[in-house]
Amino acid sequence: MLAHSQSFSENDIEPKQDSIKKSAFVKQLGNGFLPTKYFNFDLRYLIKYNQYEAIRTGIGGITNEAFSEKFRINGYTVYGFKDHRFKYSIGAGFRLAEKTNTWINASYTNDLQETGSTKFLTDKRFFQFFEPRLLNIDLFHKHITKSISLQHQLAPKLLTETQFAVSNINPTYNYQYVFNNDTLSEFHLSTITLALQWSPFSRFEYKKNKLVETKESYPKFTLQYTNSFKGLLNSNIHFSKLDFRTIHKIQHKNEALSEITLVSGITSVNAPLTHLYHAYPNNISKETIMQRFSVAGLNSFETMFFNEFFSDKFTTFQLKHYVAPFKISTRYQPQLVLITRYAIGNIKNPERHQNVSFNSLKEGYTESGFELNKLLFGFGLSFTYRYGAYHLPEIADNVALKFTFNVTL
Repeated sequence: MLAHSQSFSENDIEPKQDSIKKSAFVKQLGNGFLPTKYFNFDLRYLIKYNQYEAIRTGIGGITNEAFSEKFRINGYTVYGFKDHRFKYSIGAGFRLAEKTNTWINASYTNDLQETGSTKFLTDKRFFQFFEPRLLNIDLFHKHITKSISLQHQLAPKLLTETQFAVSNINPTYNYQYVFNNDTLSEFHLSTITLALQWSPFSRFEYKKNKLVETKESYPKFTLQYTNSFKGLLNSNIHFSKLDFRTIHKIQHKNEALSEITLVSGITSVNAPLTHLYHAYPNNISKETIMQRFSVAGLNSFETMFFNEFFSDKFTTFQLKHYVAPFKISTRYQPQLVLITRYAIGNIKNPERHQNVSFNSLKEGYTESGFELNKLLFGFGLSFTYRYGAYHLPEIADNVALKFTFNVTL
């Protein structure tokens, strides 16, 4: 009788353990990893497409805690079929303190980066099965970057990361920058970056001596300062950047959701085009609406053309209101999203940027529209209209009609 009871208990526990393992596996996939015993493959590098490389494919990953809880190795290698180049990165990290999640990291990267883009060091890993904006980007710069960084949880609600990097940057397009009576076509930078992410309303707890966010709440704030030192390790230009972002979400009782995103940045007057701001455009320069038909991004300006605007100081504001899903059936629940976006910015000394032409955002850029998501297999439709100071003479040129794609695990 005792043996029978023990057998029943084991059979009862096994399905629960299988369920936990399955849930952890699905969570890893949702974060963009295919887990194995000692190594998690990074799905971000499998296949992508952009205007410069065309198809970009490769493999990458990172060691997991079964390999070591104190040491990690990460890297990737990819190949672009249009530019016929391999890109790669190799890095390693060593944990200095478990309770404060303090890591020291080093990396070597030879790859491309979109001109005018900004990355926050403290951002959580963000994975999309499909990255819409990437399809149409054509303005990249090559960079070889050697970096060392310190990641530290200064307080439960305050994450910090400090990075020192040395980069050689070579634009893939014909560009020259006039700096102190010199004309530069390549940039050698020695930079230090300090990033802070503050989540004042989230709840954190220590579980197994690790800090875990048990309740995510908003608003959240991110601040990042970057400074390039001329003359340090052959750096040939000096400038500074200050970037800020806040995200706020308001959950309504009827399952509706309002999301507000404010992003702002300012650089000193010496920053080259590679380190200016482009305000997240996602529209290609084709004649008709249907020729411009593509896929809408998550936070991009759908009617703003690529390379149309660059700024050395800018602010963007976005309001998205998710109406409660239309519960047609248990599995089929399309959702309407109302959207308004606004951008304003300016640039001093645009004449320093040679062989490129772009406009200023000083008059303020506005677009509004809607998305009808999850109509079929995660696909939906988006309609956006450009109006205000940068309204174009031809009505059709102000319209963006696109697919949307939303899949969650």
